[in-house]
Amino acid sequence: MGATEKLAACLGTYQGVIGKVVDFDTGMDQLFPLDLTATNTELYPDIVADTDAFSRYIDKKLLEHNCRYAIGGYMEHRTIYARSAHFDTADEPRRLHMGVDIWGDAGTAIYSPLEGIIHSFQDNDNFGDYGPTIILQHNLDGLTLYSLYGHLSRESLLGLAVGQQIEANQQIAALGNATENGHWPPHLHFQLMLDIADAKGDYPGVGKYSEKELLLQNIPNPALILKASGLLI
Repeated sequence: MGATEKLAACLGTYQGVIGKVVDFDTGMDQLFPLDLTATNTELYPDIVADTDAFSRYIDKKLLEHNCRYAIGGYMEHRTIYARSAHFDTADEPRRLHMGVDIWGDAGTAIYSPLEGIIHSFQDNDNFGDYGPTIILQHNLDGLTLYSLYGHLSRESLLGLAVGQQIEANQQIAALGNATENGHWPPHLHFQLMLDIADAKGDYPGVGKYSEKELLLQNIPNPALILKASGLLI
């Protein structure tokens, strides 16, 4: 049984109490499915390499399609990570995106969808990295689940404490801008993990494609959580 199946089996008793990750009105708001694979021929390398140009591309798509957010990315093979040496390794570059990205305005409020505690947090301040990051720990009837929130504002980390209690639907952060979020267009990297070993404040969000089947044993599909608030991917 993979990680998604394990989480789905556990979440059955939590339907109706899963909170939101971002504000979203299913009656008014729209989502744009953003494809960041090589099949998106509109995304020229010079656009991806330039954070401002990349931001303009996403803003244009949101405006054209009258969408509040762009969304996508779980287990997506993304060649765009060639923009940063952060994703390069000696044997095989990391290109497999393991979370879901929600692209929106800097300052967008971010919430915890489940009750839990703050496991860890830190500012991963490298080009192409997460920037400010929070990891929460949740106990779901004996199943330990970790949720990661990356590309936040630096202000989001102020006043946090490891072990701090967090309620479902509690605002925990806000999206950062490109000067603080790892030099990306504003977006949330939302990722779930069943085991993070001794990681603190950081956990890989991009893996090797050759290890996809292994990663699927630990990284559940965040859509299981997001669909509860109408964010259907």
